[in-house]
Amino acid sequence: MFKLDVYENKLKDALEHFKTMMSKMRTGRAHPSMLDSLNVEVYGARMPLNQVANVTAPEANMILITPYDAGNIQAISSAIRADQALGFNPSDDGRVVRVPIPPMTEERRKQVAKQASEKVEESKIAIRNIRQDAIKEIKKLKGDKEIGEDDEKRLEKEVETLVKSFTTQIDDEFKLKEAEILKV
Repeated sequence: MFKLDVYENKLKDALEHFKTMMSKMRTGRAHPSMLDSLNVEVYGARMPLNQVANVTAPEANMILITPYDAGNIQAISSAIRADQALGFNPSDDGRVVRVPIPPMTEERRKQVAKQASEKVEESKIAIRNIRQDAIKEIKKLKGDKEIGEDDEKRLEKEVETLVKSFTTQIDDEFKLKEAEILKV
C-alpha cells in the first residue's frame, strides 16, 4: 500500500535543509549561526566552534564569542581569520573574542541574493525528485494491480498538492530572505 506520509517526511526534511541553508546566508545583521560552519583546532582535534565557546550577537554588527576555556582564544581568533569566505577580522581581549560585522556593499548583497536563489533551485530539484519517486511507486502499485486507476489518479493528485505546498513554502522563505539581504 502507498504511504504518503513517508514522502511528506522527505519533503519536510528537504524544507528544513533549505531553511538551514538560508539561516547561514549572510545578511547585513550579525547572527551567531554565521559561524556555525567554523571548526577550531583545540586539544589536538578540530571541533565545531559552538562546542568550545558560547557564540552570541549582542549588537546588530557584532558577534561575541566567549570560550569555555580561555586558553582557546588564540585558536578561535586564528580559525576565524583563516576562513577567507567569512572575511571577518576578530579581536580579543584575553577573555572574549569580538567579531565586527562590516556592512555589506550593494554588489555583495546582490551576490548573496543570487546564491540564495541557487539554493532555492537546488531545493526545488530535491522536491521534484521526491515527487518522481512517489509517482513511480504509484505507477508500480497500479502495474502490480494493487491499486486501481481511480486510486492512482487520487494518489497522484495528493502528491502534487503536497509538492505544491512545499514549493510555495520555499518560495515564501526565499522572498523573506531576499528582502532581508537586499535591505540596507
